[in-house]
Amino acid sequence: MDFLNTLIQRNAEFAATDFAAELKIIPSRKTLILGCVDPRVDPMDVLKLEPGEAAIIRNVGGRVNPALFETMVILGTVSKVGGAAVGEGWNLIVLHHTQCGISGCYHHAPELLAKHMGVATEALAALEIDDPYKAVAIDVAALKANPNLPGGFTVTGLVYDVTTGLVDTVVPSARLREE
Repeated sequence: MDFLNTLIQRNAEFAATDFAAELKIIPSRKTLILGCVDPRVDPMDVLKLEPGEAAIIRNVGGRVNPALFETMVILGTVSKVGGAAVGEGWNLIVLHHTQCGISGCYHHAPELLAKHMGVATEALAALEIDDPYKAVAIDVAALKANPNLPGGFTVTGLVYDVTTGLVDTVVPSARLREE
């Protein structure tokens, strides 16, 4: 049996035992999490989230980039249609992690990474790709600097250590900006 068949079987079990039709399109904890695609760092697992508590956006490195801002604008529209505008009273969590594979791209394919990040290749060093603790602070600062995001978010920067399983708060929770 190939893995796809395994996934189909798991889905059937989920539908029979765990499916919750009452979940809403708006996260019950009014929380958005930006994280990395690395399978070791699934926010549902490492933060012990329950279904429907948070919306999770994942990309390579869990970094703030032009595609994230585009996604945030779309989510704002979707949430308004769903009945709860994103912003005031919402959490925005940036979750980076140690031993991230984005470092390999930085060292072996900087042009590709620069395109992903929306910067010139020469500007990559300033993004601290090799240091998740510095990078998460840079990304939180980029969110705070974007005037198109609702200022009412509470933004936090976390780093997950893949060797211990623990999360460190690097950028304490604070309002994105005063409106």
